[in-house]
Amino acid sequence: MSAQARGTAPGPDAPSSGPDGVVALLWRGPAPARRGPKPRFSVDAVVAAATEIADEHGLDAVTMQSVAARLGTTKMALYRYVPGRVELDALLLDTALGAAPPVTAGADWRAALTGWAGSVHARALERPWAVELAQRPHVPGPVELAWYEAGLAALTDLPLSGAEKLDTLALLVGHVMANVRQQSRGASPESDLAAGLAPVLAEHSHDYPRTVAAFADAEPGGRDDALRFGIERVVAGVAALAAARR
Repeated sequence: MSAQARGTAPGPDAPSSGPDGVVALLWRGPAPARRGPKPRFSVDAVVAAATEIADEHGLDAVTMQSVAARLGTTKMALYRYVPGRVELDALLLDTALGAAPPVTAGADWRAALTGWAGSVHARALERPWAVELAQRPHVPGPVELAWYEAGLAALTDLPLSGAEKLDTLALLVGHVMANVRQQSRGASPESDLAAGLAPVLAEHSHDYPRTVAAFADAEPGGRDDALRFGIERVVAGVAALAAARR
């Protein structure tokens, strides 16, 4: 899902077919029956091969050439199915998180929204390479929009405008994606940071007394809890806004 867009350039593969081509691929529907020999591959097969490479080696390892090698064909042969890297990235992102969890409108919205954000985090943590794709400007596909639909279902009964509901999801996704970026470098980023800074802060404690105090004040087990803390603060803020309007 998209949070704040960041203008990262696509990979150095074939030129894109343009926004219309990306949308057409994302919303292509079932392939129509055709006469003649059955195509050797499919768009889904190309995306599955690219996903395997990203899972194993990271997003930088995904090129049209590497996907072709994984499928046992040539790069030129793939262009029958996916015109270039821009389209491939769009397809990768739209399938990376899998199906959105069901959210029932009218249920406990706090629990539903918290669970939704937790699901985004869990899925993105399994495929941290999807975070970079999600933060690029892009057109959402059907799977990504299904995540929006699920998140908005949790907010159905709140006295918020459509824009405010979308901004709520954007806040949560931005927080979750930032957390995934940190966790992709280690399971305990705050504890690792504290350990790395300890000798520096010990030597320069007089220059950074508040920073030293903040790190020293963490309760046992209280570090690396930014995900929960941030989600709870967003939910509490939305609850306060809804209560004020009612």
